[in-house]
Amino acid sequence: MGLNNFVDPYKDPETGTLNNLVGARTKAALDQAEANLVPLRELELFSMDELSNDAGSEIQQIHRQLFQDIYDWAGKLRTVDIRKNIEGAEPFLAANQIPHALGYLESNLRDAQQLRDLNRRSFVEELAKFYDELNFIHPFREGNGRTQRVYWTRIALNAGWEINWLCITGSENDIACRVASEQKNLKPLQRIFDKSVREVGDTSEQMSTSGISLGGSAGYVSAETEAYEGSSG
Repeated sequence: MGLNNFVDPYKDPETGTLNNLVGARTKAALDQAEANLVPLRELELFSMDELSNDAGSEIQQIHRQLFQDIYDWAGKLRTVDIRKNIEGAEPFLAANQIPHALGYLESNLRDAQQLRDLNRRSFVEELAKFYDELNFIHPFREGNGRTQRVYWTRIALNAGWEINWLCITGSENDIACRVASEQKNLKPLQRIFDKSVREVGDTSEQMSTSGISLGGSAGYVSAETEAYEGSSG
């Protein structure tokens, strides 16, 4: 079945909005619900210990924690093929390959010692490489960016680094990810991490990925506005 004929099983056929637990019938209402609920769940997450012994399971647990109030499929791998709803965008990894790809990511991270014991330049380069890898996998129907930011924040902290996500705009991230995926060029990703990575202890505040300081003051990050076209796997 082609992309243009595909009926997305994750969407309400009447409203075109993702099926959700909050009764939102428009994207604006769904975005507002996520903005209200996800940061609170994220703050809970940062008080937890390591969630799992492998990357795939931890990523799924993070997604479940963040989106448990929004989607009944929170934490479940997507079952459809997707791409950004942008002209010329290439598809993300096929849904039936996601479990294998997450296992491969885990193996590579283990070989890289979870990015520990690296100097700053090497950490930035390795982070860009693995960030691109997980972004291409795009394991969930929605919420991949937020889940990935939480996951890499946890990896960074365990390796002695912090990522100040407030230094990175949504458009910068989107462009850098597309260049990495489509042109096999990691330089833009390396640049955005070079300006956002710092040693733990360089600041008195630790920022959550939603722009809320875990030290207590509020920040702001523009809402994620991803849209997809899908096809059956």
